[in-house]
Amino acid sequence: MHARNFFDDLPGDLPEEQFTEVLRASGFRVERIVSRGHCSPEGFWYDQRWHEWVLVLRGSAGMLFEGEAEPVVLRPGSHLNIPAHVRHRVAWTDSREPTVWLAIHYDEDERRENP
Repeated sequence: MHARNFFDDLPGDLPEEQFTEVLRASGFRVERIVSRGHCSPEGFWYDQRWHEWVLVLRGSAGMLFEGEAEPVVLRPGSHLNIPAHVRHRVAWTDSREPTVWLAIHYDEDERRENP
């Protein structure tokens, strides 16, 4: 058995957000997301068929939800649950340091296929 560190191998240069699957099992998927000054493209909204719970471990970000005027600000330790089909976008992430997210994608009905 070998332990890994969630903060190992953080890229220095990050032209695009980095998504790394950590674990997948029936009904859920865990991933590490690394952002540095990234945001969702103008006019783009995530509209996922699965639920997503996110935790910011390092850095900061703003998550904007459709119909809301201001983004929800996430700092280290901040987490939130995004129900399926709630439209959202990343308004901004910290440009001075990597923002490291722990994301758990899950489906309440385990019979449905993972994303």
